[in-house]
Amino acid sequence: MKLGLINSAWAQTGQDTLHGIRLTKEIGFDSIDIFADPLDLDVRQRCGIKRECDRLGLPIVSLACVAVGLIDFNPSVQRFHLERCRRYLDLAYEFEARNVLLVLGEYIWEKQVISPAEQWQTAVRQVRALGERAAELGLQLALELEPFRLSLLNTVPSMVRFLEEVNHPAVKANIDISHLVLSQTAPEELRQLKGKAIHVHLSDCDGKVHGDLPPGRGVVPFEPYLREIKALEIDGAVSIELEYSPEPERIVEWVREAYEATDRLMRAVGLRG
Repeated sequence: MKLGLINSAWAQTGQDTLHGIRLTKEIGFDSIDIFADPLDLDVRQRCGIKRECDRLGLPIVSLACVAVGLIDFNPSVQRFHLERCRRYLDLAYEFEARNVLLVLGEYIWEKQVISPAEQWQTAVRQVRALGERAAELGLQLALELEPFRLSLLNTVPSMVRFLEEVNHPAVKANIDISHLVLSQTAPEELRQLKGKAIHVHLSDCDGKVHGDLPPGRGVVPFEPYLREIKALEIDGAVSIELEYSPEPERIVEWVREAYEATDRLMRAVGLRG
């Protein structure tokens, strides 16, 4: 698999997106994921990102999209976010990416007032519609498992069930290793995602709260998860996801540390290549 980076890691540099793309290549990453809302990008920014990635030989694998409004109870909000997600797919096509990483929302009001089953079916319907659009463009959706108590997709069984109900070949799963640890998911549970996963996020955490730290700064036992991921035979990328560094002026060292640690981990299990 390729070793990539989600470009949001560079937010603390105070520089533009192109600066982060150059640093990503300089450090040694094989690919990059872009975290940018197409509604906030003008044509010059879109073209600049694609040109710079092409110039550097740094393929864009995924666009990250957080779309909690897809399962809002207001139809107007749902329609807006459905159209917004379609814009993400259009941008992914323009960038020649492989997938859009999609983060769904949470059950509202602690599963009271609005039926959880109704929110679930709303999500199934919306994601199936997006799967149709993705297939038209030769793209895929990668759904992220979130470790939070009220997230729709917060366990491997819930992910498998959701994928089966959506029942669309363009809709698959993303595997986030620190999220699995936070949700107390054993590595062996990933076997349920054979043929259903297309993308991987990697970061460390303290085992209690969401962290997105460089590997080695938390408690995540990476090798068992990476061995299970290798067995899934995913043709894609392991993309490092980092939150803000406690020392913003040393963000380059923070990312380089994450790169070197992840490279060692992937090579140890024969996953990078």
